[in-house]
Amino acid sequence: MTRELVMAITRIEALHLSQMTEQFRDLLEATTDASSDDAVARLVPEGYRDDDDAAREFRRLTERELLDRRHTDAETVLGILGPTLPAMPVTPDDPALTEEVVVHASAEDVSALLRTLSAIRLVLATRLGIQADDDHDSTDPRFGIYDWLGYRLDSLITAIDADPDSHDS
Repeated sequence: MTRELVMAITRIEALHLSQMTEQFRDLLEATTDASSDDAVARLVPEGYRDDDDAAREFRRLTERELLDRRHTDAETVLGILGPTLPAMPVTPDDPALTEEVVVHASAEDVSALLRTLSAIRLVLATRLGIQADDDHDSTDPRFGIYDWLGYRLDSLITAIDADPDSHDS
């Protein structure tokens, strides 16, 4: 039996998630060397913290594959969000933006969604200078996006944890 996660969001949320995912995908496509961008570098693990030469070699051997997998995940997310997006162009007062829609995601899609939202949030954290909880500035509207991504991730994890069949394997 194929498992599926169903998530209710508004069209405006789907649009924002889609736009952030497109920007993330574009960032990955533009990256030729993760070490040239601190935010992208955080997406590629060090491998060796005590040996700079080994860390560089590990990154050289694994970076492209990791970034390509993140790109594939982003494409998956765009595919599952596509059917929920409002007809374009939209205006801020368009009532369709507040309509609740349902995102259907297979188990594989859920994994791609979790990885992509986590990666986008990590990139945003790097851009905002967040290294610890104390770095959060609630007066900066950009932190609202960061917090909202955290909320979406938490709601996905809660939905997965609430599904008793998701623990079968």
